[in-house]
Amino acid sequence: MKLSELRMSIIWLLLIIITTFIGISNGVAIMSIDIGSESMKVAIVSPGVPMEIALNKESKRKTPVAIAFRNGERSFGEDAQVVGIRSPQNSFSYVLDLLGKSINNPIVQLYMKRFPYYDIISDDERNTIAFRLDENTTYTPEELLAQILHKGKEFAEHSAGQKISEAVITVPGYFNQVERRALLQAADLAGIKILQLINDHTAIALNYGIFRSKEINDTAHYVMFYDMGASSTTAAIVSYQNVKTKEKGFVETNPHVTVLGVGYDRTLGGLEVQIRLQHHLAKEFDALNKTSNSVFSNPRAMAKLFKEAGRVKNVLSANTDHYAQIEGLIDEHDFRVQVSREKIEQLCSDLFERVTDPVHIALKTSGLTLDVISQVVLVGAGTRMPKIQERLSQYLTLELSKNINTDEAATLGAVYKAADLSKGFKVKKFVTKDAVLFPIQITFDRIVDNRIKQVKKSLFSKMNPYPQKKIITFNKYAENFQFHINYAELDYLPPNELAVIGNFNLSTITLTGVAEALDKHTKDGADSKGIKAHFAMDESGILNLVNVELVSEKSSPTPDEEEGTFSILGSTISKLFAGFEDKEKEGKAEEPSKDDIKPVHEEPEYPELQKEVEEKTKKKNETTVNEDKVVNKTEKTEKEKKAVIVTLKEPIKAIEVKLGPQILSGDKLTESREKLHRLDVYDFEKTKRETALNNLETFIIDAQQRLESEEYAAAATSQEAENILKACFEISDWLYEDGFSVTAEVYEEKLSKLQKLTKDVYERVYEHRERPEVLKGMTSMLNTSKVFLNNMRNLSLSSEIFTQVEIDTLEKVIKETQEYYDNVVKFFAETSLHDPVKYKVRDLANTMALLDREVKYLINKAKIWRPKQESVMNQTESAIENATETKERSESESIRKSTTDSETEKFSEESTSSDNANVQNEKPAESNTLEDSTVMLKNNKVRSNHKSTQEDGAHQEL
Repeated sequence: MKLSELRMSIIWLLLIIITTFIGISNGVAIMSIDIGSESMKVAIVSPGVPMEIALNKESKRKTPVAIAFRNGERSFGEDAQVVGIRSPQNSFSYVLDLLGKSINNPIVQLYMKRFPYYDIISDDERNTIAFRLDENTTYTPEELLAQILHKGKEFAEHSAGQKISEAVITVPGYFNQVERRALLQAADLAGIKILQLINDHTAIALNYGIFRSKEINDTAHYVMFYDMGASSTTAAIVSYQNVKTKEKGFVETNPHVTVLGVGYDRTLGGLEVQIRLQHHLAKEFDALNKTSNSVFSNPRAMAKLFKEAGRVKNVLSANTDHYAQIEGLIDEHDFRVQVSREKIEQLCSDLFERVTDPVHIALKTSGLTLDVISQVVLVGAGTRMPKIQERLSQYLTLELSKNINTDEAATLGAVYKAADLSKGFKVKKFVTKDAVLFPIQITFDRIVDNRIKQVKKSLFSKMNPYPQKKIITFNKYAENFQFHINYAELDYLPPNELAVIGNFNLSTITLTGVAEALDKHTKDGADSKGIKAHFAMDESGILNLVNVELVSEKSSPTPDEEEGTFSILGSTISKLFAGFEDKEKEGKAEEPSKDDIKPVHEEPEYPELQKEVEEKTKKKNETTVNEDKVVNKTEKTEKEKKAVIVTLKEPIKAIEVKLGPQILSGDKLTESREKLHRLDVYDFEKTKRETALNNLETFIIDAQQRLESEEYAAAATSQEAENILKACFEISDWLYEDGFSVTAEVYEEKLSKLQKLTKDVYERVYEHRERPEVLKGMTSMLNTSKVFLNNMRNLSLSSEIFTQVEIDTLEKVIKETQEYYDNVVKFFAETSLHDPVKYKVRDLANTMALLDREVKYLINKAKIWRPKQESVMNQTESAIENATETKERSESESIRKSTTDSETEKFSEESTSSDNANVQNEKPAESNTLEDSTVMLKNNKVRSNHKSTQEDGAHQEL
């Protein structure tokens, strides 16, 4: 076998082993959480359950993102919304939009205007906000969101039937660095390990492409997803294309979805429509003058109007008019008014003017025009409004597609990505390439002509793909210095969106030990190639400083023969990695530079294949050079040795200071963990106590009802019945007086006491119900065993299958079982139902098991028994004799064998007919097990000689 073929065989074997290992992994489930501002959807992938939506406790597929605290108890979802009607200030919702923002952020100010009953305070230490519940209790948006995510984790675990720790969580595509870090911390507080934060438009595009992978080919086609949710609207343009990639030595063609352009509006969504309708209804009620109190000054009344406005808004998406009605809105006054779709459109006329703005921004950032967009797919509940669809159709001049599940597309796309990232599942590869929405740059100061000049260098340009790594090189510094990471030009965004971003300065990085590192390399005779700062934007879209190092080069003569192999190899590798550093300039982002200048709508290149071609070319050139060296060998001398370039690297200490709103850290982070842990423990104890109380109450009611029935009354003595009923009444009275404030352990103790009192009575009833069926089975087994015993005796006369000891043993067991059966029947015929049970069902079963085991042993022996075969030595010797004698002997044996077979068949038919008649007359209730063994025995015997055939005839009685 050739070396290449052997290598391919080994690789395929490894692939098979890896695939097998994945298939038989421990089956740990994975989940995704699509956390929106209004609702949350959870999906799971577990062994045998691909991409399933996890239901909440109400068996619904989505859960309101709401949490409430009242009277020391915590509630979620719809329960929290109910609390929000009675105590609006204690129920928190739409908290996702508040992550990573200071109190003067426009989004926070708008939130306070929409929901004035919340007490929102500023956290000056972190430059963020917090909700004050009472004088001693506050909750940050991260803490509130962490509790909601933990509840989603519980839904997933309940649906999968196992613990789940890893997840992919969706995030709005317009979330900046601070907001993404805050969401990661919320997930960490919830006990969730984040595999990736995936932009919601990317998750939707992935879900859309998974089910249409057959439509994807080598030519890129472009699709726009228009998503209007509760709080915001996003338009994303993506491309679908099959791309060849080379991984682990194999060239594969996989579908790719690449985000090319994104536009958004943070405040355009269904919530704003609902708020405006709420205020309209409030004005309509105040105009009726039913009470002197204005509904605007009553938080509870406004909460009721908010809920009703949401219901009416949804109804008017499919109807032209509907009635809004609330009982007891304020001061016991009811409210009912008709609302038309036209009225809503009038109230939100300025909002509808903004519908196409995200589309315009998406086209601008992608560099595409409308004529290349093949399809516009609507996503999100807000797109169900007819006016939204009308404005989009007019602007896009394209038919709007509604062929996707608007509520669950992002959830299912995210869980597919989770399965792909996990180690326990293997899915068809579908590559996603997201894009940087907010460009990032590096700024630093440099002295030019005795003046300080600020230099700006782009790190990640607008719509750069990620994940990706970049390197910035500083050549002009010999001392410690600072540089800054900021957002770059965002002129494509409107002013209101720029204001929401807040501080454009992300962090300041201070480098120390620069002079010492330079001196160290200078002493070694090395030339500095600059200080290199390595950055990486990970799959979650978060920028990280990886490390900073001083890179220098020095030349050394060609290594002598005495030099070690590892030394030569190290020099070669250093030269290989240092080959591209000569042309570096200060502040240049090195990798990959072509992505910064390539139009995003061009067909993608294949860097892996290109790298392979370059390596082949390099090897070819090296071969040519070596050949030239051989030709010119006589002209070379030992003095003409070439120098080897050695690269030296020295780490530089970098201190990064994050700017703007901060995440929880230090004592505050510890305090938050303890606070959430206390809440979880309290909920666990509460659930445990409620379960124990419910079990106790159910047992009391059940015991009282059972003793009223004739069967249980007959099974209990008068004293037992009196004791049980007395205990039930006492515990019931205790429950309604003092029993609602005790712990779960007290309930469990009371329940245990009742269970001891009722144990004997319940056992008698159980025995009374189950005993007839067991006795019936015992009768059948005894009859069958007796038939089998008779057949054994007949066979012992003509064969050697069973020994006399086995026959005697079976007879003894049958006799003992029959006596036991007779005693049981006699005992229960003379015993009352309330008397103690002497022969229990399990005792009957054990007795039956002894007989069953003995019979099965004998049947199995009959199945595997074979008659003694004649020696085959004569046949071996006859094969050595001459051909004539062999032929004559064969013909003679054939004649004898046919005659014997005929006699055997005739004898078997007669014996079977006679014996079957005898069996039917003696015991008609013959078991299937014995019949099956008879057939097997018959098939085994009919191939024997005449003596064995006679034995087979006897065996057929079985």
